Amino acid sequence: MEYISTASMNDNAFIDFFEGKVRQTIDEFRLIDKKQKIIVAASGGKDSTVLLHIMKKFGYNVEALTVNAHIGCYSDKSLENLKKFCSKERIVLHEVSLKNEFGNSLCSIMSILENKNIKKTSCSICGTLRRYLLNKHGRRLNADVILTGHNLDDEANGVLVSLFSGNLNHAARVGPLVSTNGFISKAKPLYFCFEDEVERYSKVRNFDVHYGWCPCSVKGARRFYAELEISDSKRFNIVENMLKNIPKLKSYFRADSIALCSVCSEPSSNSVCQTCSLLSQMQDSEIKEEKESATCRT
Repeated sequence: MEYISTASMNDNAFIDFFEGKVRQTIDEFRLIDKKQKIIVAASGGKDSTVLLHIMKKFGYNVEALTVNAHIGCYSDKSLENLKKFCSKERIVLHEVSLKNEFGNSLCSIMSILENKNIKKTSCSICGTLRRYLLNKHGRRLNADVILTGHNLDDEANGVLVSLFSGNLNHAARVGPLVSTNGFISKAKPLYFCFEDEVERYSKVRNFDVHYGWCPCSVKGARRFYAELEISDSKRFNIVENMLKNIPKLKSYFRADSIALCSVCSEPSSNSVCQTCSLLSQMQDSEIKEEKESATCRT
């Protein structure tokens, strides 16, 4: 894969180029095939909506799975947009809810932890719970692979977060396709697509989606790195160089052994998975669900 600027392309040329890049990524890294049952982790945002559209256009057996975090009208509008899109594209949509699964919205969970003086960012909590539910319900739906809408900017930012936090073990697990024993494989067909390219594709296709940050992401580390002034070519080089070094990192960092969580029986590298550990920290809280809107507003 090589860096090519799309700034001078007209819309038709850009659409062809963008879709060709996605197809090349799928083929080069053998991400998916048409015999598999494919679940797209969908949010109603531009990335997952673009991904759903292209996978459907390419003829893959694809369904959507969304996790409702109940972040006020932000989640309500995103879910409404996603339902309309899936209905129009004739894509089966499965919805799971943080409230139904864990008894609280994301905002309530944040309030509970803050009252207990447990310092975690909303992005960290949301990511932990979403990954847990995607794997759990992806397995229930007999998914062979879960696709996520991570784009090149996301991956470059993730690499920077891993490097500056000293978490090279995590950096060894990035890439267009991630397979870990016990977990459903995850693939990223938009891996080499820039954020602004995904946004342009979405706007040219007139998708009704939310553009911008989640209202709960204000303090997230990834948002900080995303807002650094780094050119597209530099972000591309960050991802390309990391891909070249993943084999070395994997040989240095031994893969975690996977067992089953002693609480929920979901796969985990520890005796208690991150989600159950998080939930145990929330026990005995008297925070009421109706207070959620005071924490996360849109």
